[in-house]
Amino acid sequence: MAETHAFQSDIAKLLRLLSQSLYQNREVAVRELVSNASDALDKYRLLSLREEGLPASDGLQITVTPDAAANTLTIADNGVGMTHDDLIENLGTIARSGTEGFSKGLEGADANSLIGQFGVGFYAAFMLAETVEVRTRSYTEQAGWRWTSAGTGSFTIDELSGDAAPPERGTEVVLHLRDDAKDFADPQRVEYVLKKYSSFVPHPIHLAGADGETLHVNDQPPVWVEPKGSVTAEQHRQFFGYLSGQVGANPLWNLHLSLDSPLEIKAILYCPPLNPERMGLGRAEHGLHLCARRVLVQSDCDDLLPEYLRFLYGLVDSSDLPLNVSRQALQDDTVFLKIRRVLTSKVLGHLAKLAESEPKVYAEFYEQFGSTLREGVATDGPNRGKIGELLRFRTIDAPDEMSGLQAYVEGMKEGQTQIFHVGGRNAEAVKRRPTLEAFTARGLNVLLLTDPVDEIVLNTLGEYDGKAFVSVESAEADLPPLPESEDEKDDRPEPAAPAGLEAVLGLFRDALGEETEEVRQTDKLTGSPCRLVTPGGGLSPQLQSVLGAGDKNFKPLKRILEVNPRHPLIRRLADLSVNDQNGDFIKKCGRQLFDNALLMSGMVPDPTELAARAEQFMAEAAGAKSSVIL
Repeated sequence: MAETHAFQSDIAKLLRLLSQSLYQNREVAVRELVSNASDALDKYRLLSLREEGLPASDGLQITVTPDAAANTLTIADNGVGMTHDDLIENLGTIARSGTEGFSKGLEGADANSLIGQFGVGFYAAFMLAETVEVRTRSYTEQAGWRWTSAGTGSFTIDELSGDAAPPERGTEVVLHLRDDAKDFADPQRVEYVLKKYSSFVPHPIHLAGADGETLHVNDQPPVWVEPKGSVTAEQHRQFFGYLSGQVGANPLWNLHLSLDSPLEIKAILYCPPLNPERMGLGRAEHGLHLCARRVLVQSDCDDLLPEYLRFLYGLVDSSDLPLNVSRQALQDDTVFLKIRRVLTSKVLGHLAKLAESEPKVYAEFYEQFGSTLREGVATDGPNRGKIGELLRFRTIDAPDEMSGLQAYVEGMKEGQTQIFHVGGRNAEAVKRRPTLEAFTARGLNVLLLTDPVDEIVLNTLGEYDGKAFVSVESAEADLPPLPESEDEKDDRPEPAAPAGLEAVLGLFRDALGEETEEVRQTDKLTGSPCRLVTPGGGLSPQLQSVLGAGDKNFKPLKRILEVNPRHPLIRRLADLSVNDQNGDFIKKCGRQLFDNALLMSGMVPDPTELAARAEQFMAEAAGAKSSVIL
């Protein structure tokens, strides 16, 4: 005879919310029921090992049967099953202690996170079903039982016998689907859900098709739980293809983790061989799959790693995460943040080892993902130093090779206290700049920054190994003394500055007005008449040109014009300065030298004025020539 039982008022309210509100998350109902079935199988497997006389646990499985004709979905297992009292305790109550506090949390609960917050488990079935029917037989008794409810406030239990009882121990959950959930009677729809959420459940899941055939839907082996040394390259290739969709491609490298402390984490992370962002395919948005005991909690979880590691694919499985953690907004922030910190530290550590032990592989990685990795300098303060060790740059001495900051420091000259850098398209163009003369003369190597972002990265780092990053065009560049060759070891005095130099500098100042911070002489030039340097702390010309691109209101930083008193042109102008009639000519020369220096540093002066002045100089030079053939 059937028994009718009333749900606790809390449960009735919960079922009402489930049946009326949570439409967009209905897939998780299947996942919850499959997870419950897996738990029942685990329990029987353990009992069969502990209790004598129980049949062996061979053949444990989950069978999922969608039936479009009957409009039902059935999830069955051959696990421990339930007794009459189990049905009342497990399916008639929830959170057997503290239900009052639970019910208070129902009011105004976010529909998207209700399941994750309160762990409703089995009751998610009412997201799909008008009526839920449970047929079960416990491994401890011969009788079978049926539990039925429409989720309206009560449930019935009656004993099953004969053909109505399950043929063996286990449980069948039959969902009589709602009209708006008929798609869950479609085998293809159910297959998608099972593969999405339950691919790694540790027991076989068989999906019954409309043609009578059955499909083993979770046949992808969970390689992350295997010992690192036992996973073959082919298995890694297949699993990378499964996670990324890049079937047949080999990952550039993998990181296989198995940690017991401070958290229990098993994970595999893969670096793809190519960066789609470099190919103009937009920003990568994928993340890692997060599992709790092999059951998917969240796919493409992009919060498990910082943004600058977004190129990685992988799966993270932690038993420290409860299975009922919110599937859309993770509930246990403390555990989750610990997992994030551990994963980030392990990835950065792996990259450091890779750079040391497999430099060719690291070079391939950095070519593809270096631009993404360096974003972490600005966004990940705690790991900034570790990321700095991973950065690679070309140099003036070796423009075709990438090397780290440690290699640069090890090659620094005696007396050098700073790490010098210069921005430009290529080494050959940069080497012709007057600002590099002083560095070349001293044999100083210089980092070549072909991307303006590199300068921002170095400015953010500030220093490495106690040595500040300084642009070669900065007035703060502290150069060691010039090396003295044997030919220079004589008693000849340095050539004195020409007498009219101050007059020339004054005329240059008059010509340039407010466009310069200062005009002064320098002893750091060897072959050029002048150079431009940036006041301390100012942006380099390359970075200024980038910031000013497309911005009509951008005003370049005033710079310092340094003049070489030894250069023949400057000495000649000094001689001419004694005649006041040459003042306008010297001012034009100062203007031209300033514009030339701007061009060589990557800035663009007024082209119309520059061209007109050059034509005037040519006209004056041509006028001084004679047409008489000697």
